[in-house]
Amino acid sequence: MVDLTAYLWIAWLVLILVFVIIELLSLEFTFLMLSIGSLGGLGANLLGLDWWLQIVVAAVLSMLLILTIRPVLLRAMRRGEDPARSNVDALIGMAGRVMSTINDAGGLVKLSNGETWSARLSPATALRTVEPGAPVAVAAIDGSIAIVTPTTVTPADSSERTQPHA
Repeated sequence: MVDLTAYLWIAWLVLILVFVIIELLSLEFTFLMLSIGSLGGLGANLLGLDWWLQIVVAAVLSMLLILTIRPVLLRAMRRGEDPARSNVDALIGMAGRVMSTINDAGGLVKLSNGETWSARLSPATALRTVEPGAPVAVAAIDGSIAIVTPTTVTPADSSERTQPHA
């Protein structure tokens, strides 16, 4: 009968290759740490350690790398990211004007970026109707509907930054 533990080094190489391929697709450094841990398991195999000890070496090394090196690498990778908000995130807090009365059935608002959105009032506001021309701010986006709150425009600022209505 053939001793399969003699070929365990092949399993370690395949595992390393699979982890590297997954890492290339995910770019989150988790599978890179697992592949390096598996490399430690391969090293333990080449040193002649038992199969269970190889697994322990790979698991401990992987966990140490995930808990220590991975956070440092993620911070370094994300250091140069653009801090500007985009898409729906950029709409939150944006000023607008009511185009058609907003009531329980909804209404329309024109945002300061020029887009017109279907709107409804935030449940946090006491008002149930807002008339055309009133200033509002986007509190949230629910699908294709802007959830807005009435605001007051400060006279000194003509760029339509809003202050929440008290």
